[in-house]
Amino acid sequence: MTPKAVILDEKSMNRAITRISYEIIERNKGTLGLCFIGIMSRGVYLAHRLADRLSANEGTDIPVGVLDIRNFRDDVTEDVEDRSDVPFDVTDKTVVLVDDVLFTGRTVRAAIDAVMSRGRPRLIQLAVLVDRGHRELPIRPDYVGKNVPTSHDESVRVNMNEIDGTDRVIII
Repeated sequence: MTPKAVILDEKSMNRAITRISYEIIERNKGTLGLCFIGIMSRGVYLAHRLADRLSANEGTDIPVGVLDIRNFRDDVTEDVEDRSDVPFDVTDKTVVLVDDVLFTGRTVRAAIDAVMSRGRPRLIQLAVLVDRGHRELPIRPDYVGKNVPTSHDESVRVNMNEIDGTDRVIII
């Protein structure tokens, strides 16, 4: 499938991730009590990259969890096996939910429900690589790599080296 446009190439994607990591440090005045939870699947890789950048900059390890939101979606009726791996308590922590693309907001709503089922965080923040608009719910990201106005007919695809062999964001 030929992309209509390349929104972020490897260099600009790395710059966006670095910028988000600095914004997270600045807004939270460091990394104390901070943890990342990546929304499956590409949000997990972004969460690990952000945690690595913060660890390199601040000299502390940031815990990273994996969140499977399928059982919390409003459009799924049967239960599926939960593949989440959140090996830390979220209670009284600042949880940064990480996803690749923010669109309608329904995935984030399900992710918030999934996090709340595990404890009561002090604060939940949202970091996304791409915000493409078209919200159906009143959800706004705290950290955005790039805002990309799109039509409903277009699709934003994030390619990540870990699973796709390349880093880029395209519109198809």
